[in-house]
Amino acid sequence: MKIFTYIIIALAVVLIGFNIAKLDFNNLFEGDSLIALIGIIAILCAVVILLIFRLSKSIDEKLKKQQ
Repeated sequence: MKIFTYIIIALAVVLIGFNIAKLDFNNLFEGDSLIALIGIIAILCAVVILLIFRLSKSIDEKLKKQQ
């Protein structure tokens, strides 16, 4: 499961880079630039959820070792 989350996070970083390339900083809230901005925010939310998941798995493993 650890490798899977690292792969997903790596793919998310690639997608963030792709979406940053599509941004037009002169017209940030128009057309494709807005879609790219929404994509970046969505990907960052997914990464935060994956990191929370990894942290909860780590805590669960430590609790199981104590019992």
